[in-house]
Amino acid sequence: MKDSILQRREVREWLAQVGEAEILVGIPSYNNAATIGHVVRAIQAGLAKYFPDCKAVLVNADGGSLDGTGDVVRQAAVADLAALFTQHRTVPLQRLATPYYGLPGKGSAFRAIFELAEALGVKACAVVDSDLRSITPEWAELLLKPVLGGEFDYVAPLYRRHKYDGTITNSIIYPLTRALYGRRVRQPIGGDFGFSGKLASFFLNKDVWESDVARFGIDIWMTTSAIANGYRVCQAYLGAKIHDPKDPGADLSAMLCQVVGATFDLMEEYSGVWTGVVASQPVPTFGFDYAVGLEPVAVNVERMVDRFALGVRDLGDVWSTVLPPTLVTKLSRLAQADAKHFHLPDELWVETVVHFALAAHRSVMNREHLLKSLTPLYIGRTASFVLQTRESSSDEVEDLIEGLCRLYEQEKAELCANWMQKSAN
Repeated sequence: MKDSILQRREVREWLAQVGEAEILVGIPSYNNAATIGHVVRAIQAGLAKYFPDCKAVLVNADGGSLDGTGDVVRQAAVADLAALFTQHRTVPLQRLATPYYGLPGKGSAFRAIFELAEALGVKACAVVDSDLRSITPEWAELLLKPVLGGEFDYVAPLYRRHKYDGTITNSIIYPLTRALYGRRVRQPIGGDFGFSGKLASFFLNKDVWESDVARFGIDIWMTTSAIANGYRVCQAYLGAKIHDPKDPGADLSAMLCQVVGATFDLMEEYSGVWTGVVASQPVPTFGFDYAVGLEPVAVNVERMVDRFALGVRDLGDVWSTVLPPTLVTKLSRLAQADAKHFHLPDELWVETVVHFALAAHRSVMNREHLLKSLTPLYIGRTASFVLQTRESSSDEVEDLIEGLCRLYEQEKAELCANWMQKSAN
């Protein structure tokens, strides 16, 4: 296999030394020396507490860090396991910190982890982000135990997040994925997952590692591929996900293009699956849902509304190629509202996303241009959501997102009809 990490002599020697393992935990990284030590210690403590008799390995797949990330991984250790737990870890934890080969990106790091999982014959794997500040030892149990128990192949994360954190997930990816594939996986691009060794081998042998999946989009690709191919999926409540907060009004154009583009690509690959799915069903959930303290997310609504209005002015011709005239007219009228009274209705937003998906399917214009033209619309939708929920609790916000999901599901019949019409042509 081209760019295989197994080509490296030191990796082959490490594999020969380890032999086989039951558990593998992977941590992709790039210049995360400041945070990865805490992540390693949390995972080490979790493995010692919950899986003391399982042979486990920890793999840091690094993208070429220059800040000593690998050294931190090799040196990180829980100072006194006896003080934390009643039972010492009986099987030593093996570690590997190594750069991966291939295209730069999180997907290439995951590929290296999948390769090592297959080579070691592991039963269960987990991957966690390297910049987590809220990870606890319990994450190891929650991500791995449903797989080791033999009931599930894929464990998606379920977090408590600030109501303005994860707006791309909340407004597009979760409701669209739920409507398409019929499973209510709340955080399909959460970043922290558990999966079986069998599923790791399935991922590894998909022909995507020279594509954009290797650079970005790996999270939604894994979740969608697991659901669409009939693997047993659940989710685990992990508490808070605390990371560097992002202003949802800042320039998220690149991230939006990447994750929405990957979602649209997957719609093409699995159209034979999702066009036959009706409604949605919850997935089993593990863990205990409890209230957590969350860091605030700063939002500049005025700037967001200005960016929406700028999009209306500069992208009207592009939107006219993608959207029906009545929809373009409604969006243009919204640009005339002042920031305090700006409101983009859910129905209008869902219709917009569906038409962008159809435009991508029909290749009406360059894919990158199409996706970038969605950015000011997404910014406008987010501004409207912030204004609507200023005084809302987290539970009230979740109810609003549930309502949005139902609108996506209602719109799916129209999406399928137009999708099939294009295919027939």
